[in-house]
Amino acid sequence: MSKKYNDAIKRFDREAMHSGSEGINVLKSLGGKNFDEGVDLVVRLGVDPRKAEEMVRGTISLPSGSGKDVRVAVFAQGEAAAAAREAGAEFVGGDDLAAEVEGGMLDFDVAIAAPDMMPTVGKLGRALGPRGLMPNPKTGTVTADVAKAVAEFKGGKVEYRTDKFGNVHVPLGKVSFSPEDLLSNLTAVYDELLRVKPSSTKGKYVRKVSISSTMGPGIKLDPNRISADVAAAPAAAAPVEQAAAADAVEAE
Repeated sequence: MSKKYNDAIKRFDREAMHSGSEGINVLKSLGGKNFDEGVDLVVRLGVDPRKAEEMVRGTISLPSGSGKDVRVAVFAQGEAAAAAREAGAEFVGGDDLAAEVEGGMLDFDVAIAAPDMMPTVGKLGRALGPRGLMPNPKTGTVTADVAKAVAEFKGGKVEYRTDKFGNVHVPLGKVSFSPEDLLSNLTAVYDELLRVKPSSTKGKYVRKVSISSTMGPGIKLDPNRISADVAAAPAAAAPVEQAAAADAVEAE
């Protein structure tokens, strides 16, 4: 571990459970790196990802944006390809783009495909699958309107999915974001994860929540107090929604 990391873990109580806003304030107080670090949320869910019905996966548009320059590859032909280029996609093509990817070209963060290109894209599973880049209708990356998808992902739309341990990793922006913007993104993602809770899940749904900067230590958040922060935010959730959020983090 670096000297700066070791210094950071001495500057706050690593076992303390913070509300969303408190955790963000702690995170920002630990600054000092020579670059604008990213901020990430990790939520441990009480699901079994081996069961298809308990896989938590989807996309959400961060209200304050991601702060990231997202590079997009689009598998499309004809008018769809032209629209994708106009929307700002860095890589656009059909069989030619597929050949490049198969040859090891993976200089993009999101892959989008027109439906008619999926027979070709489907053969790229070995290249795209392990990196989480395979287009999927559930995440809006297989779509006839590729231009709209490009604009959304470049504008702050991010994908989330459980890993094999039930963890969900989601970017929340940059350390340079204001506390209000980070809190807005945090509560939006947290609300989304509560909304998509699988009906077959038993017991405690939200197990652990933490945030961290790219090079910093994890800061623990209290799931119930994240909901309290949502209530205090301008786009406050309705009382019924708040009650549902509280129920989701309690053991059945």
